[in-house]
Amino acid sequence: MADARRTIDAVWRIESARIVATLAKITGDVVLAEDLAQEAIVEALRQWPESGIPNNPGAWLTAVAKRRAIDTWRRRDRLDEKYQEIARGLGAEPSSTPDDWEPIDDDVLRLVFVACHPVLAREAQVALTLRLIGGLTTEEIARLFLVPVATIQQRIVRAKKTLAAAKVPFEVPDPSEWRARLGSVLGVVYLIFTEGYAATSGEQWMRIDLANEALRLGRVLAGLTPREPEVHALVALMELQASRFEARVDAEGTPILLADQDRGRWDRAQIGRGQAALARADSLGRGRGSYALQAAIAECHATAPSVDETDWAQIVLLYEALGRIAPNPIVDLNRAVAVSMATGPASALLIVDGLADAGALRGSALLPSVRGELLARLGRTQEARSEFATAASLTANSREREVLLAKAAALA
Repeated sequence: MADARRTIDAVWRIESARIVATLAKITGDVVLAEDLAQEAIVEALRQWPESGIPNNPGAWLTAVAKRRAIDTWRRRDRLDEKYQEIARGLGAEPSSTPDDWEPIDDDVLRLVFVACHPVLAREAQVALTLRLIGGLTTEEIARLFLVPVATIQQRIVRAKKTLAAAKVPFEVPDPSEWRARLGSVLGVVYLIFTEGYAATSGEQWMRIDLANEALRLGRVLAGLTPREPEVHALVALMELQASRFEARVDAEGTPILLADQDRGRWDRAQIGRGQAALARADSLGRGRGSYALQAAIAECHATAPSVDETDWAQIVLLYEALGRIAPNPIVDLNRAVAVSMATGPASALLIVDGLADAGALRGSALLPSVRGELLARLGRTQEARSEFATAASLTANSREREVLLAKAAALA
């Protein structure tokens, strides 16, 4: 049973977006598609411990969900009509009249646009997309946003009910609607990438499959919206951050922090693609937005020969600009790290203590982790150990916990 459970969890994380997108394309109903996928998961939990795990688990789940769809339509006495629909989805070629307009032929990206429909509040859009596309559990999403699990559950349930009540179809939005949805789409794509870059929970520090899917979606979006600078900027940011993947863990999966990474293992071709995407964003002449500023920070890291030779003063300026156009305590915390490298840990600690006094990032391991680093550099060893221990108790990622506990032990 345990092996089946682990396999199902892994399959859902990797293939949930494509399974739900496939079902939504067939049924035309995103809410029904997600429900069918969950029913298939329950069936797998019942069958796989006895029959064994199939060779292609994702295909098995999709097939079971399709059969459940047929059963659902049969119960609704609309069998003939829905059989025709599923036939079109399974094998019939779509019509291709000159009047057809279908700029998005990527079902997963189409699913993102549906989940970011304007009938949903921003918080609901994000929660639903992370659930459908990222395959994240409600617990993981709650940890990502530092809110109670019940809050996320309510957001997802309300979002699904709203989509159903509004009868939102699984279709490509009209071009006139793209700009209204694009900001939300970019936001959730980057959140998916971020979860892949540094997983909030689990036994792996990174989920490279999830990050790569977000990068793929970003590249598709850039091709569809060539005149949108922030789309190119987001691609640049993801390319530059992904270039370090091979150097971020050792052979056993243990995290390797930036200062200790072998920069010879960084993907120089991917760095070049990121720089080209950032240059493309800049060439459109609208000034740098939040993703472009973050990409510029990532470029500083990617092109520096070492940590000591990094242009930390420039990074501080970029974080200051980012904090003005997109105020966020995580931006302030990252600025504090850059300040510590540019001018020393004492001035950075003032920023971090200000965040702590304001109650920012309460419940997150990020703030005590950074505070521990600064205190250690100032020689305040006992306080630093306490902060690392606090951070370790707050993280749900076992690999990150190991790193934090090792830092605390090193100060003993």
